Amino acid sequence: MLSNMASSLILHKRIETTLAKAKELRKFVEPLLTRAKEDTTHNRRIAFSYLNDKESTKELFGVVSDKIASRPGGYTRIIKLGNRLGDAAETALIELVDFNDALLLANADKPAKTRRSRRGGKKEGAVEAAPVKKEDHPIVAETEAPAEEEAPKTEETPGETEKE
Repeated sequence: MLSNMASSLILHKRIETTLAKAKELRKFVEPLLTRAKEDTTHNRRIAFSYLNDKESTKELFGVVSDKIASRPGGYTRIIKLGNRLGDAAETALIELVDFNDALLLANADKPAKTRRSRRGGKKEGAVEAAPVKKEDHPIVAETEAPAEEEAPKTEETPGETEKE
């Protein structure tokens, strides 16, 4: 069953199934997609032994491997769709990440963010202090007297004065 679902996922780029099957399919397909990045006879034979489908193997090592070449991992995405009416099973859509055209167009407008390691790096919000230039101005004494501190006023009730 997993090999048939993997073949369908590679050929159609997205399939709808139950959530449990989608999670298992991800475990099955991710190593195949990693192997497809390096197009060797050995990797083709291993992929064919898992898929048992010549067309999906050709698609995997042709179109799919070109798209995922720069991605270090995480080739699939699972989107929960809700419960099925007949048996209330949780359904999900599993798709290849680089083939979602609507999402790719939306992300094309945003600038690409670079990932940086946290070790020894500066925080994003931290801004370096600009050097302060010292100017030759005479020191002027303050002309105003500092404001006197006022003691906090406490309100006394008539009952408190009698007890003291």
